[in-house]
Amino acid sequence: MATEQTNNGGVLHMVGFTVGREEFCVDILKVQEIIRMVEITLMPNAPDYVEGVINLRGRVIPVIDFRKRFHLMDGGEADSQHKRIVVVALNGVTVGFVVDKVSQVIKLAQDQISPTPDTVKGYDSEFISGVGRLGDKLLIILDLERLFSQHELEGASMAA
Repeated sequence: MATEQTNNGGVLHMVGFTVGREEFCVDILKVQEIIRMVEITLMPNAPDYVEGVINLRGRVIPVIDFRKRFHLMDGGEADSQHKRIVVVALNGVTVGFVVDKVSQVIKLAQDQISPTPDTVKGYDSEFISGVGRLGDKLLIILDLERLFSQHELEGASMAA
């Protein structure tokens, strides 16, 4: 549920980003940093959603293509000038994921958040903790702890 996110007086502080035509947001405290796209070194035999690895100030971290991992192929490719790598720590594993554009820090009050619709719940959607309403936009609120299975994280970190 979205109430698990950072709560400061009933307001959730989230980092918003876009992949394809969809807008997502994640708890700001889970994000270590956001960096511009850098050259990614390909890794042989890595899962198809693992783009490769990068050197982040002496640390080699795996980079996951958010678009490929969540099958968001219909939004067209984003301008590479706006692409970013969002670096997060999940279950003790530091990973980066490629997004088309990082928008802003978003503040959502509890009354702006709806639970995930029942029609969306099910296989491979447990990482969606709710839907935020910001003006006329809908934001998919992600639970980073459930975003990737432990098996996927281990596979990605083994690529590094």
